[in-house]
Amino acid sequence: MDAIFNRVSIRSYEDKPVEPEKIEKILRAAMSAPSAVNQQPWEFYIVKDKSTLEKLSKVHQYAGMVAKAPVAIVVCYRKEKNVVLPEYLQIDCALATENILLEITAQGLGGLMLGIAPDEGRMKLAGDAINIPDELKVFTIIPFGYPLKNHAQQDRFDPSRIHTIE
Repeated sequence: MDAIFNRVSIRSYEDKPVEPEKIEKILRAAMSAPSAVNQQPWEFYIVKDKSTLEKLSKVHQYAGMVAKAPVAIVVCYRKEKNVVLPEYLQIDCALATENILLEITAQGLGGLMLGIAPDEGRMKLAGDAINIPDELKVFTIIPFGYPLKNHAQQDRFDPSRIHTIE
């Protein structure tokens, strides 16, 4: 539970690579996410190449930090004709993304989710940057690494948003 209460969006990273075993744990967490009818539509691209990170940093105005991250995960989903519940593809990827962000925090790293989907223009730019096949769509980009400085999470608990029906 510590990761839930300590996770913050980190945009600045040390110039230090992330160990492969940490990346694997992050991906294991992603693939442990719930998925509608267990369709598991996700595909994950691990990007370490500086020129590709630079391309990804230009997919929209708030993506600049991607160029300076040591690594990014691009979360994609398969848009196949035989998907059982296509309306849940992005929801499944959102659940996997939350697990990624929590495991990034648990590993002593920092990162954030960049909103790519459902903007078709951003999805195409990001997909072109990593040269994905036509049957995939980009959901999000998650740059991460060792944070330059640590930040405390705000207490976002708001009892006025809780409604009990008895």
